[in-house]
Amino acid sequence: MKVNRTLYRILLILSFLAVNGLILFGIGAVWSYLNTGADRSAMLHVSEELSTDYLPKMIWDTSSYEGRPMETQTLKEIEHDYLKAWLVRNLALETNNPYGLADYYTDSARVKLYQILDLNKANSTTLKTTTLRHHPKLEFYSADGKMVVLTDKNVERYEKIYLEEKVLSNQKSTASYQVMLLLEDGFWRIRHMVEQASIEEDAASSLNNVPSVSSISEIRGINYYPQQTPWRMFGEQFNDSIIDTDFLRIQKLGLNTIRIFVPYGDFSEATTRNYRLERLQRTLDLAEKNSLKVMVTLFDFYGDYTIHNWTLTHRHAEQIVNALKYHKALLAWDIKNEPDLDFKTRGKERVMAWLGQMISEIKTWDSEHPVTIGWSNPVAAEHLSEMVDFVSFHYYLEPEDFSEAFAQLKTSVPDKPVLLQEYGYSSYNGLWNLYLGSEKDQATYLTQMQETLKAQDLPFMFWTLYDFETIPKAVVGSLPWRKGKQRHFGIIDKEGRPKKAYSVFGPTD
Repeated sequence: MKVNRTLYRILLILSFLAVNGLILFGIGAVWSYLNTGADRSAMLHVSEELSTDYLPKMIWDTSSYEGRPMETQTLKEIEHDYLKAWLVRNLALETNNPYGLADYYTDSARVKLYQILDLNKANSTTLKTTTLRHHPKLEFYSADGKMVVLTDKNVERYEKIYLEEKVLSNQKSTASYQVMLLLEDGFWRIRHMVEQASIEEDAASSLNNVPSVSSISEIRGINYYPQQTPWRMFGEQFNDSIIDTDFLRIQKLGLNTIRIFVPYGDFSEATTRNYRLERLQRTLDLAEKNSLKVMVTLFDFYGDYTIHNWTLTHRHAEQIVNALKYHKALLAWDIKNEPDLDFKTRGKERVMAWLGQMISEIKTWDSEHPVTIGWSNPVAAEHLSEMVDFVSFHYYLEPEDFSEAFAQLKTSVPDKPVLLQEYGYSSYNGLWNLYLGSEKDQATYLTQMQETLKAQDLPFMFWTLYDFETIPKAVVGSLPWRKGKQRHFGIIDKEGRPKKAYSVFGPTD
């Protein structure tokens, strides 16, 4: 009986404590809520994360304007909300849905936008568009700090017009805008925006420069990854001592150029992680130390190409190009590795449009170094040949057929230097190759190719220095016969021993 009473008392005490705990927790939650400022992303329909989906280049001119002095923080807030207004406008035109417009446009400014959306909806028309570059000039900042007038000069736009699912047109255009923004509820909303003709300015001299391509004909090179970290060269296992040793070995082989790859995701997409960029710079330092030139492939493992993603890729490339463009080891920029393999899944027109615009952007940032694209075969290399400074292609077919394929390419692009950017042969001798491969076959293939390349006086870069233990699924998929083959393209085996093909390029160490 005493046990039951004791148990009953314990339960009462525990219940009392639990109730009081809940009361205190509720009071704390209310107090926390009352003392927390309004969350902008929670207040608005449009998520705060949208700012990471749209990063056009903003070049402000605040050299002269009327009104009160502009505060640095206020200018940042104006830019943030102004770009959000463009973003929700672009999304609305793509979907014919006004979602989010009320957050960044005043009542009167929305009227015209709603009319456009209604007209497009009635005609089954949609518009995919983005802006690439803005040049806002501050004209007026009111004394009460609640109104701003600016002229956004020569806004560069790219747009595709659809009738239902069919593309009617795609074009790049430039226009200027007179814009008034009002501060309402803590947000800068567009009150007035009138499109004007482009404002004539002196063209950037860098756009007229023609990079030298004389050094392309001298390339004797290799596509490079460290043996233990293929396709993740700039990750946590980055080891400059290993890279330095490899570069010395490459130089002793009589080679003078390496091609390296910048994985888009690993470099945090549009916001490149500083430590990875430092490792990339360190790699070029080591190349210079060992008398090697470097071709940088900017977009490895990238495959989106959608218009809304363009400005992110521009910021990604801009950071890398500006960080490396003065480096003595830098030879050239390669936009993308084998983009033609994305034609089927992403759409040829979409891929080509992205490539063309990226070439233009890179030439804006760096007018000294030539630009190319690493196409997967000679036929594909005819694409955009008029825009690149030299033509690059890959070849993994029979040596006997190479001369004819190369001749056809030269006929199509007679006025551009040509580089065989990748070629090679796997020595894989496993189950998935019916045990038919061998180091001897690899050496024979590379010997035949080298003789042909010498006869054609064609610069080259072969694949690759090492055999690899593991191949990421993203490289060749998960099929074992494809992974098995990919692991054995090196001229040095997994144990670090030179294979027969090593002697094709230089004496055995």
